[in-house]
Amino acid sequence: MSQTQQQTAESSRIPTPGITAPASSASDSAFDEIRQHMVDDQVRPVEVSDPRIILAMRTLPRERAIPAAERDFAYADRTLPLGDGRWLMQPMTTARLVQSARIAAGERVLVVAAGTGYLASIVASLEAHVIALESDAELVRQGHAYTDQVTPGVIWRQGPLADGAPENAPFDVILFDGAIRNIPAFCIAQLAAGGRVAGMLNKAGICSAFIAEPDRTGQADSTTNTFEGWATRLSFDAPAPLIGELLPAPAFAF
Repeated sequence: MSQTQQQTAESSRIPTPGITAPASSASDSAFDEIRQHMVDDQVRPVEVSDPRIILAMRTLPRERAIPAAERDFAYADRTLPLGDGRWLMQPMTTARLVQSARIAAGERVLVVAAGTGYLASIVASLEAHVIALESDAELVRQGHAYTDQVTPGVIWRQGPLADGAPENAPFDVILFDGAIRNIPAFCIAQLAAGGRVAGMLNKAGICSAFIAEPDRTGQADSTTNTFEGWATRLSFDAPAPLIGELLPAPAFAF
């Protein structure tokens, strides 16, 4: 390891607000170096400039948020399966999505389809108050164990994704950990005044990051698309797995 890489790896272990550094081991040290390369080679080149996100992704052990069989690929530029149809998005997509959501310290954020908690932990490291919603009991168990280690402030809720988390509403941000085709109905009821919805929007097979606010004007300009009662602003395109549980029901045809 070069002196520069060693300094980078050492700085990655500086405690981040909201992050509890997990106990280290020899194998963790190997992952630490790969993690720095992941940030430098995949995340920073795609204009992720928020230092809070950079530091979180240098610190959080992504390898602990995926099945053991996938850990060799923890920092590869690829989407990884978590089980039950859930996926961990590519690092660059995750980082850009969180940055595009413009999450401020102290905001209440609902992470929908939270899987094993990696994205929820990044958001928690921004000093936001995070509720992680997941319907699969095993993923909730794994996610709870993960965030208890690294971002213990994350609160987990198990239940249907289409219901949101009404007991914890309202939210300043509702963030989907994956792609959706429609914004679920619960969002309008569970957003705080001035709140927003963020995620990846899949239209005709193309995924684009979006920020959506309730449309109160019925008008749109060249950079804003009105979609089913939402004023939706698109930013970047990137591949993202669909959240199957939130797919629209197939239309009945004779």
